[in-house]
Amino acid sequence: MNAALMPAPKAPRTTDTFPQWVLYCAGGIIAFALISVGLVRITGNGPDQRAAAATVERSLRFEDLPDHGVLVSDGATGEKLTVLYGEQGFVRGVLRALSRERHSRGIGSQPPFKLVAHVDGRISLMDPATGERIDLGSFGPSNTAEFARFLAMQPE
Repeated sequence: MNAALMPAPKAPRTTDTFPQWVLYCAGGIIAFALISVGLVRITGNGPDQRAAAATVERSLRFEDLPDHGVLVSDGATGEKLTVLYGEQGFVRGVLRALSRERHSRGIGSQPPFKLVAHVDGRISLMDPATGERIDLGSFGPSNTAEFARFLAMQPE
């Protein structure tokens, strides 16, 4: 018989030896994780969703001055609280981040920010105009104190 006409020998058939139960368990764990996270987000019970009650709130406006200072005024009354001069790096950095978001949405500097001290000791700076919130405690106690002083300040 001619070798060219002979059928090629068949390769031995390999079987998949990886156990299927491992794949089913992995799929179940992934499904459980996705469903759990979804339920927590939908019900509003996540740690970032349960905000502690506010103990002190103050509306604040920040305005750049021609002499490169920053005027801090009470957002409700418009009374001057203080003027910040110099670097004021942390305060300016936080305000720059919130202002950038306002600028990208076409919101001016008129709406006041809200500084909130919570029952659990956290202090947050919130922008009601954009819904943005910065938890100041994550930047350390000295940076948090830069904003906390505005809560107790009396108008000049």
